[in-house]
Amino acid sequence: MSARRPSRPPVGLGERARVLVRRGVYEAKTVVARYPALAIPIARRRHGIPVGDDTQIVIEGFPRTGTSFAVTAFDIAQERSVRIACHVHAPAQVLEGVRRGLPALVIAREPEDTVLSFVIRNPHLGLRQALRGYLRFYEPLLPVRDRVVVGRFDEVTTDFGAVIRRVNERFATSFREFEHTEESARRVFEEIEGDYRGRLPEGEALERQVARPSEWRRRLKADLASAYRAPANRDLRSRAERAFGALVDVPRA
Repeated sequence: MSARRPSRPPVGLGERARVLVRRGVYEAKTVVARYPALAIPIARRRHGIPVGDDTQIVIEGFPRTGTSFAVTAFDIAQERSVRIACHVHAPAQVLEGVRRGLPALVIAREPEDTVLSFVIRNPHLGLRQALRGYLRFYEPLLPVRDRVVVGRFDEVTTDFGAVIRRVNERFATSFREFEHTEESARRVFEEIEGDYRGRLPEGEALERQVARPSEWRRRLKADLASAYRAPANRDLRSRAERAFGALVDVPRA
Protein backbone atom coordinates (compact mmCIF):
# COMPACT_ATOMS: atom_id res chain seq x y z
CA MET A 1 0.00 0.00 0.00
CA SER A 2 1.28 3.46 -0.81
CA ALA A 3 2.53 5.48 2.14
CA ARG A 4 1.58 8.76 0.54
CA ARG A 5 -1.09 11.03 1.90
CA PRO A 6 -4.60 10.55 0.50
CA SER A 7 -4.81 12.34 -2.83
CA ARG A 8 -6.09 15.88 -2.83
CA PRO A 9 -7.16 18.10 -5.70
CA PRO A 10 -4.55 20.43 -7.18
CA VAL A 11 -4.26 23.77 -5.43
CA GLY A 12 -3.60 27.18 -6.87
CA LEU A 13 -0.90 29.64 -5.94
CA GLY A 14 -3.18 31.37 -3.46
CA GLU A 15 -3.84 28.15 -1.57
CA ARG A 16 -0.14 27.24 -1.60
CA ALA A 17 0.68 30.63 -0.15
CA ARG A 18 -1.89 30.12 2.61
CA VAL A 19 -0.40 26.71 3.43
CA LEU A 20 3.10 28.19 3.65
CA VAL A 21 1.84 30.95 5.92
CA ARG A 22 0.09 28.43 8.19
CA ARG A 23 3.25 26.33 8.36
CA GLY A 24 5.28 29.39 9.28
CA VAL A 25 2.79 30.38 11.97
CA TYR A 26 2.91 26.87 13.41
CA GLU A 27 6.72 26.94 13.55
CA ALA A 28 6.65 30.28 15.35
CA LYS A 29 4.02 29.06 17.82
CA THR A 30 5.99 25.96 18.77
CA VAL A 31 9.12 28.03 19.37
CA VAL A 32 7.30 30.62 21.51
CA ALA A 33 5.37 27.88 23.35
CA ARG A 34 8.22 27.10 25.74
CA TYR A 35 8.32 30.61 27.24
CA PRO A 36 5.58 31.33 29.82
CA ALA A 37 6.06 35.11 29.62
CA LEU A 38 5.12 34.97 25.92
CA ALA A 39 2.90 31.91 25.53
CA ILE A 40 0.50 32.46 28.45
CA PRO A 41 -0.56 36.02 27.47
CA ILE A 42 -1.04 34.87 23.86
CA ALA A 43 -3.19 31.95 25.03
CA ARG A 44 -5.43 34.29 27.05
CA ARG A 45 -6.42 35.93 23.76
CA ARG A 46 -6.64 32.82 21.63
CA HIS A 47 -7.42 29.37 22.97
CA GLY A 48 -7.47 26.99 25.89
CA ILE A 49 -7.60 27.85 29.59
CA PRO A 50 -4.24 29.31 30.65
CA VAL A 51 -2.79 29.13 34.15
CA GLY A 52 -4.14 31.87 36.38
CA ASP A 53 -4.48 32.84 40.02
CA ASP A 54 -7.55 30.61 40.40
CA THR A 55 -6.00 27.51 38.78
CA GLN A 56 -6.17 24.38 40.94
CA ILE A 57 -4.56 21.88 38.56
CA VAL A 58 -2.79 21.91 35.20
CA ILE A 59 -3.61 19.12 32.72
CA GLU A 60 -1.69 19.43 29.47
CA GLY A 61 -0.33 17.40 26.58
CA PHE A 62 0.64 17.71 22.96
CA PRO A 63 -2.48 17.55 20.72
CA ARG A 64 -3.84 14.04 20.04
CA THR A 65 -2.46 12.52 23.25
CA GLY A 66 -5.72 12.08 25.18
CA THR A 67 -5.80 15.48 26.86
CA SER A 68 -9.49 16.02 26.05
CA PHE A 69 -10.37 12.66 27.60
CA ALA A 70 -8.32 13.44 30.72
CA VAL A 71 -9.81 16.91 31.23
CA THR A 72 -13.39 15.76 30.63
CA ALA A 73 -13.05 12.66 32.82
CA PHE A 74 -11.37 14.65 35.60
CA ASP A 75 -14.15 17.24 35.51
CA ILE A 76 -16.89 14.59 35.55
CA ALA A 77 -15.33 12.87 38.57
CA GLN A 78 -15.29 15.96 40.80
CA GLU A 79 -18.18 16.78 43.15
CA ARG A 80 -17.28 20.47 43.09
CA SER A 81 -16.06 22.81 40.41
CA VAL A 82 -12.29 22.62 39.92
CA ARG A 83 -10.46 25.22 37.86
CA ILE A 84 -8.35 23.29 35.33
CA ALA A 85 -5.71 24.98 33.18
CA CYS A 86 -5.76 23.03 29.93
CA HIS A 87 -5.76 22.88 26.12
CA VAL A 88 -3.12 25.55 25.60
CA HIS A 89 -0.92 22.73 24.25
CA ALA A 90 2.26 24.56 25.19
CA PRO A 91 5.04 23.46 27.54
CA ALA A 92 4.93 26.97 29.00
CA GLN A 93 1.60 26.08 30.60
CA VAL A 94 3.20 23.23 32.54
CA LEU A 95 6.34 25.22 33.36
CA GLU A 96 4.25 28.07 34.74
CA GLY A 97 2.19 25.62 36.80
CA VAL A 98 5.39 24.12 38.21
CA ARG A 99 6.73 27.59 39.02
CA ARG A 100 3.54 28.33 40.96
CA GLY A 101 3.71 25.00 42.81
CA LEU A 102 0.47 23.73 41.29
CA PRO A 103 -0.45 20.08 40.74
CA ALA A 104 0.50 19.32 37.13
CA LEU A 105 -0.46 16.32 35.01
CA VAL A 106 1.29 15.87 31.67
CA ILE A 107 -0.33 13.52 29.14
CA ALA A 108 2.06 11.68 26.82
CA ARG A 109 1.51 9.29 23.93
CA GLU A 110 4.02 7.39 21.83
CA PRO A 111 5.37 9.64 19.06
CA GLU A 112 4.22 7.62 16.04
CA ASP A 113 0.51 7.48 16.90
CA THR A 114 0.59 11.08 18.10
CA VAL A 115 2.31 12.53 15.05
CA LEU A 116 0.27 10.57 12.52
CA SER A 117 -2.97 11.61 14.16
CA PHE A 118 -1.73 15.21 14.35
CA VAL A 119 -0.92 15.50 10.63
CA ILE A 120 -4.28 13.95 9.76
CA ARG A 121 -5.93 16.66 11.82
CA ASN A 122 -3.63 19.30 10.29
CA PRO A 123 -3.05 18.20 6.67
CA HIS A 124 -1.16 21.41 5.86
CA LEU A 125 1.70 20.22 8.11
CA GLY A 126 4.40 17.70 7.19
CA LEU A 127 5.62 14.79 9.30
CA ARG A 128 8.95 16.41 10.16
CA GLN A 129 7.22 19.61 11.19
CA ALA A 130 4.86 17.64 13.43
CA LEU A 131 7.81 15.77 14.94
CA ARG A 132 9.50 19.09 15.70
CA GLY A 133 6.31 20.25 17.40
CA TYR A 134 6.23 17.08 19.51
CA LEU A 135 9.84 17.64 20.56
CA ARG A 136 9.30 21.32 21.31
CA PHE A 137 6.48 20.36 23.63
CA TYR A 138 8.07 17.50 25.58
CA GLU A 139 11.83 18.19 25.64
CA PRO A 140 11.46 21.43 27.71
CA LEU A 141 9.54 19.39 30.31
CA LEU A 142 12.31 16.86 30.93
CA PRO A 143 14.10 19.10 33.49
CA VAL A 144 10.89 19.28 35.58
CA ARG A 145 9.96 15.60 35.18
CA ASP A 146 10.23 15.00 38.93
CA ARG A 147 7.84 17.88 39.66
CA VAL A 148 4.90 16.65 37.57
CA VAL A 149 2.87 13.48 37.15
CA VAL A 150 2.97 11.93 33.68
CA GLY A 151 -0.03 9.96 32.45
CA ARG A 152 0.49 7.71 29.45
CA PHE A 153 -2.21 7.71 26.79
CA ASP A 154 -3.02 4.04 27.42
CA GLU A 155 -3.39 4.69 31.18
CA VAL A 156 -5.54 7.77 30.68
CA THR A 157 -7.93 5.98 28.32
CA THR A 158 -8.23 2.73 30.31
CA ASP A 159 -7.61 3.52 34.02
CA PHE A 160 -7.71 7.25 34.56
CA GLY A 161 -8.68 6.82 38.20
CA ALA A 162 -5.21 5.42 38.89
CA VAL A 163 -3.65 8.48 37.24
CA ILE A 164 -5.64 10.84 39.49
CA ARG A 165 -4.56 8.72 42.46
CA ARG A 166 -0.92 9.37 41.54
CA VAL A 167 -1.66 13.10 41.33
CA ASN A 168 -3.15 13.01 44.83
CA GLU A 169 -0.17 11.07 46.20
CA ARG A 170 2.37 13.36 44.57
CA PHE A 171 0.76 16.68 45.48
CA ALA A 172 -1.14 15.79 48.68
CA THR A 173 -4.44 16.70 47.02
CA SER A 174 -7.84 15.06 47.37
CA PHE A 175 -9.31 15.13 43.89
CA ARG A 176 -11.97 12.49 43.35
CA GLU A 177 -10.85 9.54 41.25
CA PHE A 178 -12.59 8.78 37.98
CA GLU A 179 -14.40 5.42 38.10
CA HIS A 180 -13.25 4.04 34.78
CA THR A 181 -16.01 1.81 33.47
CA GLU A 182 -17.36 1.23 29.99
CA GLU A 183 -20.34 3.43 30.83
CA SER A 184 -18.27 6.29 32.30
CA ALA A 185 -15.84 6.23 29.36
CA ARG A 186 -18.78 6.35 26.96
CA ARG A 187 -20.11 9.42 28.79
CA VAL A 188 -16.73 11.13 28.39
CA PHE A 189 -16.64 10.43 24.66
CA GLU A 190 -20.25 11.60 24.28
CA GLU A 191 -19.38 14.94 25.89
CA ILE A 192 -16.33 15.32 23.67
CA GLU A 193 -18.31 14.38 20.57
CA GLY A 194 -21.05 16.86 21.42
CA ASP A 195 -18.54 19.67 21.79
CA TYR A 196 -16.92 18.95 18.41
CA ARG A 197 -20.26 18.52 16.64
CA GLY A 198 -21.24 21.97 17.87
CA ARG A 199 -18.26 23.43 16.01
CA LEU A 200 -17.69 21.21 12.97
CA PRO A 201 -19.81 19.87 10.10
CA GLU A 202 -20.50 16.15 9.77
CA GLY A 203 -18.10 14.14 7.63
CA GLU A 204 -14.38 14.49 6.97
CA ALA A 205 -13.91 17.73 8.91
CA LEU A 206 -15.34 16.11 12.05
CA GLU A 207 -13.44 12.84 11.65
CA ARG A 208 -10.12 14.61 11.17
CA GLN A 209 -10.44 16.54 14.41
CA VAL A 210 -12.78 14.88 16.93
CA ALA A 211 -10.90 13.64 20.01
CA ARG A 212 -12.23 10.09 20.13
CA PRO A 213 -11.40 6.81 18.36
CA SER A 214 -12.04 6.93 14.62
CA GLU A 215 -11.88 4.08 12.13
CA TRP A 216 -11.54 6.68 9.37
CA ARG A 217 -8.36 8.08 10.99
CA ARG A 218 -7.04 4.60 11.71
CA ARG A 219 -7.04 3.79 8.00
CA LEU A 220 -5.24 7.03 7.13
CA LYS A 221 -2.66 6.42 9.85
CA ALA A 222 -1.90 2.99 8.38
CA ASP A 223 -1.38 4.69 5.01
CA LEU A 224 1.08 7.21 6.49
CA ALA A 225 3.04 4.84 8.73
CA SER A 226 5.71 3.98 6.14
CA ALA A 227 6.39 7.64 5.46
CA TYR A 228 6.78 8.29 9.19
CA ARG A 229 9.29 5.43 9.48
CA ALA A 230 11.30 6.53 6.44
CA PRO A 231 15.08 7.03 6.93
CA ALA A 232 14.69 10.76 6.31
CA ASN A 233 12.78 11.08 9.60
CA ARG A 234 15.12 8.90 11.69
CA ASP A 235 16.84 11.76 13.49
CA LEU A 236 13.69 13.45 14.74
CA ARG A 237 11.93 10.15 15.31
CA SER A 238 14.75 8.89 17.54
CA ARG A 239 14.77 12.11 19.56
CA ALA A 240 11.01 11.91 20.02
CA GLU A 241 11.23 8.31 21.19
CA ARG A 242 13.98 9.21 23.67
CA ALA A 243 11.93 12.12 25.03
CA PHE A 244 8.87 9.92 25.43
CA GLY A 245 10.92 7.22 27.15
CA ALA A 246 12.46 9.72 29.57
CA LEU A 247 9.04 11.12 30.46
CA VAL A 248 7.31 7.82 31.13
CA ASP A 249 10.38 5.98 32.45
CA VAL A 250 10.29 3.35 29.74
CA PRO A 251 13.36 1.10 30.09
CA ARG A 252 15.63 1.54 27.05
CA ALA A 253 18.32 -0.81 25.75
